[in-house]
Amino acid sequence: MTIGYLEQVEVQPPVLSNLDPVPENEGLSGAELGLKDNATTGRFLKQFYSLETRIVDVGGDFEAAARELLALTPFVVVKAPKNKLLMLADLPEAGTAILLNAGAPDTDLRNESCRANLLHTLPSRAMLTDALAQFAVRKKWTDWVMLSGPNPKDEAFADSIAGSARKFGIRMLESKVWDVDADMRRNAFQELPLLTQDFPEHDLLIVADETDDFSRYVPFNTWEPRPVAGTEGLVPAAWDRTVEQWGAAQLQKRFVKGAERPMRPVDYAAWAAVRAIGEAVTRTNQAEPSAIRAYILSDDFELAGFKGRPQTFRTWNGQMRQPIPVTHGRAVVAQAPFEGFLHQRTELDTLGIDEAETACTAFRE
Repeated sequence: MTIGYLEQVEVQPPVLSNLDPVPENEGLSGAELGLKDNATTGRFLKQFYSLETRIVDVGGDFEAAARELLALTPFVVVKAPKNKLLMLADLPEAGTAILLNAGAPDTDLRNESCRANLLHTLPSRAMLTDALAQFAVRKKWTDWVMLSGPNPKDEAFADSIAGSARKFGIRMLESKVWDVDADMRRNAFQELPLLTQDFPEHDLLIVADETDDFSRYVPFNTWEPRPVAGTEGLVPAAWDRTVEQWGAAQLQKRFVKGAERPMRPVDYAAWAAVRAIGEAVTRTNQAEPSAIRAYILSDDFELAGFKGRPQTFRTWNGQMRQPIPVTHGRAVVAQAPFEGFLHQRTELDTLGIDEAETACTAFRE
């Protein structure tokens, strides 16, 4: 069994601080650990795994790399932006392939822009912001204001926050776009109180800053002493180094041993993608894409994802169901879905796009 890993390197926008750069091996390290875990089980069943890697630099030929990889295997884990993912999924060579998205959180990839050959192990933005909204409702912090960045990813996160607020009956009182030119490393104590001074009375300040530009300077510098959440402060994520329960500490240690750094959300998604393929091969003893896809989307499939609940795939859009840890960087505060948010199928489907509201038609037979 050969599994492909395809990555498009993206240009990172300039930010105020480079204290936390994105690791060069983010995603790939997770896939490599998933391959080792597959091999551990596979050797007893005479199943052998290898990883073919193609990393496309900025300005490189992503389509050529994709075609080259698809000629070797129909199973490809992908870390790439939305436009590249859709181009890959629409290639004739990918028609019967299984592509697993480990890097793009765009909700529309699971909705109106979905593709039948594209599954998702990374949570959508809607899943993340729904997790935060559920937490706020449980805490009765239902009056929000928001400070969002000007970049497209920031805008997408802000839109998702607004959607989750509507879904769970939270009042978004006011929203501002970050347009401050001052160097926050020196002036946050003076500038941020002025920026947030005229916000109406609120329970929670949401920060939408996926590019990690200004949000680190917001906590403790606001005019009103209020908790900060979103991309800073209280953060919902697929994974965090603080997740330790349900055997996660053992997964964390094995990852750090190989990568020499903590596991990040994209690493976790790539690990889960490779493990999902391995689990399907183990259970079916087959390597045909049609058989693997049918099993992955069946009621029999479960992945032990170290988050306390079996993880499965939604049959209407290919998204992996999974709990969402809500952390503050040094500890897990809580994990969504929360008690009281009921669902006729599974509480995990209260996070993100449910079957009744999906605009995805590609998965309908």
